[in-house]
Amino acid sequence: MAYLALYRAFRPTSLDDVVRQEHIVTVLKNQIATGRIGHAYLFCGPRGTGKTSIAKIFAASINCETPINGSPCGKCAACKSLADPSNLDISEIDAASNNGVDEMRDLREKVQYPPVAGKYKVYIIDEVHMLSTGAFNALLKTLEEPPRHAVFILATTEAAKIPATILSRCMRFDFKLIPQSDLEDRLKYVLDSIGKTYDNEAVAAIARAGAGSVRDMLSIADTCVSYASGKLTYADVTSVLGSADFSGVAAFCAAALTGDASTAFEKAEAFLSAGKGVGTLVKDVMNFLNSCTVAKTCRDGKRILALPEESYKVVEEIARKTDGHRLLRATEIFAEVEQDLKYTASPRILFETAVLKASMPHTDYDIEALLARVAALEKRLENGDFTAPKVSEKLQNDGGRVERKEETAEAFAPPELDVPPDESETGGNVYFDSSFVPEKQQTAPTPPPAARPLKPAVSGDAKTTFGAFLRSLRKTGKNGVLFTICMDLDSAYEGDTFVLFTKSDTIYRSLVKPEHYALIVGAFEAIGVSESGFAVRLQGKPSDDFNQKLDEIKETFNGVKIEVK
Repeated sequence: MAYLALYRAFRPTSLDDVVRQEHIVTVLKNQIATGRIGHAYLFCGPRGTGKTSIAKIFAASINCETPINGSPCGKCAACKSLADPSNLDISEIDAASNNGVDEMRDLREKVQYPPVAGKYKVYIIDEVHMLSTGAFNALLKTLEEPPRHAVFILATTEAAKIPATILSRCMRFDFKLIPQSDLEDRLKYVLDSIGKTYDNEAVAAIARAGAGSVRDMLSIADTCVSYASGKLTYADVTSVLGSADFSGVAAFCAAALTGDASTAFEKAEAFLSAGKGVGTLVKDVMNFLNSCTVAKTCRDGKRILALPEESYKVVEEIARKTDGHRLLRATEIFAEVEQDLKYTASPRILFETAVLKASMPHTDYDIEALLARVAALEKRLENGDFTAPKVSEKLQNDGGRVERKEETAEAFAPPELDVPPDESETGGNVYFDSSFVPEKQQTAPTPPPAARPLKPAVSGDAKTTFGAFLRSLRKTGKNGVLFTICMDLDSAYEGDTFVLFTKSDTIYRSLVKPEHYALIVGAFEAIGVSESGFAVRLQGKPSDDFNQKLDEIKETFNGVKIEVK
C-alpha cells in the first residue's frame, strides 16, 4: 500500500478523537442522540482545524444504525455500505472546481433521489465561498427547502464571502485555532504511534510552527520525521523549517535593540549573503522578538516558549536588558516589513532599511522612537550615569587672558533646583543639572563650603567685572540654569555702566524675568555694583537713551521723514 501522509493516516474517525472544538462536538452529539438533525450546516474557521473531518464523521453518524456517543459504530450494515467508495449517499464536492451554475443545477436534480444505504443523503461542499453568484442563487431554494432525506454541510475558511441569504439558512459553527498544548499532545501521540523518538523542545517547535492548525503541524512533522534518522531534535526542526541560526538571530536582535546599528547591519548582511530569504529572516526575527516579549511580561515564559534551557537563557537576558518601548517599536517595524514584502521589488533594501530604523531610534521622530529615547535616558539616570564630578569654569584675570580650570564637586555647592529647567529657560539648549535626581535616589545634602571673599569689580575692566559677577552669581544665586546662561553672555563698559549683551531673544527674555533679574541684581551688589550701574540688553536693540534722543529729533523736525538704520 502507498504511504499515507501523517495528516491522512491520523485523521479522526470519531467525535471523541477530534482535537478540541468541544463547543461544536457537544452540539452535534446531542443532535444525533435526540434525532434533531438540521438540513443545512455551515462549518467555518481556519484551515486544518477539523471542518471536513467532523463533516465526514457527522455524515456517517446520522446514517449509522447504532451510533456510539455520537460517532459511527463501523459495524452495522449502513456503516459498512458507506465505507464503500462507490456509495453515493455521502458526496463531497469541491466548490473551487465546481463553482458554476450548471454544477449546482445538477446537484439540485440529484438531491431529489433518496439514499441507498442510510437514512440521509449528505452533501459536503468544501470551500463553498468559491461558488459564483449564479451558483449561490441556484443553490438557494434547494438549501432552504430540501427533501426530508437531504442534509447539506458547507465548509469554508472565508465566511465573509458567503451571501447573507445562504448564511441565514444554515446552522453556523465557528471552528477555533487549536491551542499549542493540545497540538503538542496530538503530535506526541502520532510520533509514539509510529515509533519515532523525540525531544520535547522539538515537539514544541513543530507545534508552534503549526500555528493552531493540526494539518499544518502534521505536514511539518512528516518532513521532520523523514529528515531525522534517529531521535528528532530541536536542531533538526530548525533545519527543516529553514530558520536562521538561533544564536545569530539572537545576536542580531540584541544589537538592534541596544542601538548598535553597525553590528546589526553586519549580521543582517551575513544572513542575506548566506542565502537566507528575506521573508524567512523577517519571520525568524519577529519570532525572536515575540519570545523576548513573552519572557519579559509572563511569569511562566519558560513554559510558554518551551525553548531549550540555553536558548531561553539568551532570550531572557536580552529581554531583561531591553526597554519595553524599544521592543514594541522593533516588533512593529519588522511587522510592517512582512506586510510590505508583498508589494516590493527590492526586499533586501526594504529589510536593511528596517534594520537601520530599528537600531537607530535617535534618527526617527515618531512617538515610539521618542519614548524609547526617553526611557533610555531614565535608565541611565537610575544607574547614576550622570553623577560624575562637576567641571566648572573658574575665570581669572591673568594679564588679559581667561584661564579655565577644573574644580571638584566640593569646591562649589550644587544649584538647588526643585524641577529640571525647560528649553524656554535655556534658549533651546539642553541643560542637565546633576542635583536633579529622582526622589528615590536623593541623598543627604552636602554641607555648603565656607564662604570665600569675592574680588571686587574693577571699573572700566569688563573682563574682571564679568569674572567677578559670575563668581558672585554662583555663590549668591544658587541657580544652575541662570549661571549657565550668563556664562555665554558678552560684556562691555559704556561709560560707567557695565552692560551684558546677548543675541538671543529667548535668552534675553529669560534674563529679565523677575526671579532671574533679582538674582542678577544681588550678584552685582555683592561685588559693589549697584542696580543703576549695570544693564542687560539684547544686541542690536537700541538703548533707552538713543530712543529718547530720537524722539526729540522727530519732535523738533516735525514733518520730516526720519529713517533709522
